[in-house]
Amino acid sequence: MSEYGNVDNKKRRFLIGATTAVGGIGAAAAAVPFAMSFWPSERAKAAGAPVEQDISKLEPGQQIKVEWRGKVVWIINRTPAMLATLPKLDDKVADPKSDVDHQPPYAKNEDRSRKPEIFVAVGICTHLGCSPTFRPEVAPADLGPDWLGGFFCPCHQSKFDLAGRVYKGVPAPTNLIIPPYRFVTDTTIVIGEDEIKKA
Repeated sequence: MSEYGNVDNKKRRFLIGATTAVGGIGAAAAAVPFAMSFWPSERAKAAGAPVEQDISKLEPGQQIKVEWRGKVVWIINRTPAMLATLPKLDDKVADPKSDVDHQPPYAKNEDRSRKPEIFVAVGICTHLGCSPTFRPEVAPADLGPDWLGGFFCPCHQSKFDLAGRVYKGVPAPTNLIIPPYRFVTDTTIVIGEDEIKKA
């Protein structure tokens, strides 16, 4: 009992609870921008910050596109049939093992990837910067009976196989660029980093 009369404990508990709830909401609202400041901004991503991509829903034969440094990057889940076409094209492509152009060490092989089935490449033609189209079908009428699937640049008719290797005798001078990338898990890729950065 205070000098002002009886104390209503129910009202006091309600007021303390309401004040605590409002204070907690205010603290969370203040913490969100602070926490968000640790994430790279869109500007930082465009400037080259690594981009993480979940590929768990990428079905065999499908392609997804990711933006990194203002460029489109393709991620394709190649099927065993797609991979089987690559050795057949070694004599038709200009640089079968990426020996001529500067590529990451994990791109200096026939499938030009860290894991044979997952292909990651910058989706820009090495001729004049057009964006080739993904043409996985075999022997379409417009590309002829020898086409085993790959990428076709509509600007100047450069052709690349399903490993981004440039065909001989086309305007594009080199294979498609393989960006730095690494697998965080079997279903998550980070584009823009070859390996984990040490602090």
